[in-house]
Amino acid sequence: MKKDIILAGVGGQGILSIAAVIGYTALEQGMFLKQSEVHGMSQRGGDVMSNLRISHNEIASDLIPFGQADIIIAVEPLESLRYLPYLSKDGWLISSSTPFNNIPNYPDIEEVLNAVRGIPHHLLLDADTMAKEAGSVKAANIVILGASAPFLGMDFELLENAIRVIFGKKGDRVVDLNLNALKAGKEFAELHQKN
Repeated sequence: MKKDIILAGVGGQGILSIAAVIGYTALEQGMFLKQSEVHGMSQRGGDVMSNLRISHNEIASDLIPFGQADIIIAVEPLESLRYLPYLSKDGWLISSSTPFNNIPNYPDIEEVLNAVRGIPHHLLLDADTMAKEAGSVKAANIVILGASAPFLGMDFELLENAIRVIFGKKGDRVVDLNLNALKAGKEFAELHQKN
């Protein structure tokens, strides 16, 4: 198995936590992993993007070529569109529908969401509301991760274990709410996946 994944969002939305959970899970499955990160003005709400490549075979480069990403996982809808040139023709775009209005000329959100809906293989979800229902709006990134789980080709129980390990030092409450968020995202994807 090989998966090339683009992670996209805005500083502070937890993109690197998503990468850590997927990366930990890949290593637990005996896979190779390469990751490259771009932190724009992330401390000021700028874009954050990560190339994450996992495979059962050795990986030569940490960068994903245009048109080769199997999945774009985005915690912000406008940022999901920024990286569309990387998505393969059969690739999936999984994105939150909640905008992070970090720029003065943020486009009309309905135009952004309609552009996402125009992607043949997409999953668009209100991750903020789902995270709040799971225990904290701060877990929206983990809801998105859960929604991407059916497309990752990874054992879901290992993803859950990675959550326990990575968030374990923050206490049982934080672990449990992230597990709930992960499950909520996965259940949404299973219910709404169209192809």
